[in-house]
Amino acid sequence: MVRPDTVLRWHRDLVARRHAARSRPKRPGRPRTARSIRLLVLRLARENSNWGYRRIHGELLVLGVTVAASTVWEILQEAGIDPAPERATSTWADFLRSQADALLACDFLETITLSGARFYVCAVIEHGSRRIRVLGATAHPTASRVTQVAKNLVMDLEDADCRAKFLIRDRDGKFPALFDTVLNDAGIEVVLSGVRMPRMNSIMERWVQTCRHELLDRTLIWNQRHLLHALREFEDFYNSHRPHQGIANARPLRPLPMPISDPEQITHLDIKRRQRLGGILHEYRHAV
Repeated sequence: MVRPDTVLRWHRDLVARRHAARSRPKRPGRPRTARSIRLLVLRLARENSNWGYRRIHGELLVLGVTVAASTVWEILQEAGIDPAPERATSTWADFLRSQADALLACDFLETITLSGARFYVCAVIEHGSRRIRVLGATAHPTASRVTQVAKNLVMDLEDADCRAKFLIRDRDGKFPALFDTVLNDAGIEVVLSGVRMPRMNSIMERWVQTCRHELLDRTLIWNQRHLLHALREFEDFYNSHRPHQGIANARPLRPLPMPISDPEQITHLDIKRRQRLGGILHEYRHAV
């Protein structure tokens, strides 16, 4: 025989299970965070290497995005990013990007003429704008000549109202102590790159590679006069026409033009080519 209390207990359990089944959400747990919020959290973590999940959570609230701090923690954890890292240190590349407008880089480029004479080309590039300055070429980079190069650079920067604060160079013995002294007197601190670490001066090294690939490797240099002429042409081409990926394909001295919006003009493009240095360099412009 079944006791009445047992039947009542069965009935209570059945009602409880039915109520639980009807009350159970169709999707268990909290709703998944919107994809746009997840991407924003990962972007903030990527662009701010010293931010933990609490700092990212605060920035989201400033933007009007309301999520729990634990949600930010979970998003970072799922992406393999430490939610509470020790990210106080920055990489050399981060430093270069953050200080680009105040940075210059300098280096010597070596080339040989048809007669076998060896010349040393000194050039300086602005990190922010990618503007290049060819400061001269000489077969004998003596201390007095290199010091004069520094003085010429300071005067050129003042004329251009360039407010550089640092100049990166390697430990080449061709740079005398007076070179650094002249720059320090002008308010420019010289920063030495590490021994055999060209990546610390990567933007300058990249220009050296570009100059070799696009000019010197394709030109037979006769003498110093010919070398300086070719370098001046390339300097003007590099600063006024050649696009640079590091500055969104703009030119150092010229911004990108407005996109062509007229369908008729797109259909009938009339592009003219200008050859420089006998066809080694090509410039393309719209016909007038």
